Amino acid sequence: MLNEIKKALEEHMKKTLGSLTNQLSKVRTGRASANVLDGIMVDYYGTPTPMKQVGQISTPEARMLQIQPFDKSLIGAIEKSILAANIGITPANDGNFIRISFPALTEDKRKLLVKDVKKLGEDAKVAIRNVRRDQNDKVKKSEKDKVISEDESKKLQEEVQKITDNFIKEVDKLVEAKEKEVMTV
Repeated sequence: MLNEIKKALEEHMKKTLGSLTNQLSKVRTGRASANVLDGIMVDYYGTPTPMKQVGQISTPEARMLQIQPFDKSLIGAIEKSILAANIGITPANDGNFIRISFPALTEDKRKLLVKDVKKLGEDAKVAIRNVRRDQNDKVKKSEKDKVISEDESKKLQEEVQKITDNFIKEVDKLVEAKEKEVMTV
């Protein structure tokens, strides 16, 4: 019973951490990052296609992304997709490449981004606590159905809490690291 609960708990919480890591990678810092373009779909002959599959994305400078489309006829569609994504960046098209310059972040913008990062962290903590609640409910139900004793139930709930605390600390570390990255000029 303990191993089943621990396995399910850790599996769900790792997914939450993975999701948080993914979301944090999309938060813009002062540097150019191809992760900003994740999730943007380009209309490739009527089929929505991920940006990474229609062109090569590189960072020639610290604050610039460059997209070289595999098919030059897609330049307009790529540009349109970036603008439609409304991520606060404007592409520049020179006929062969699309360049995206990332302006330096102002202090106010950095503070807003830190708020967003904290909110993402808080959402992840809520998700982790929901997983804890679900697992504790299973333990209590097992105790109620006389599958396990009261002592075993308490031990299982303590173990669930320890695992939850570890994952909450992990979320805090991720959020703190991203805050530091955003506030670094």
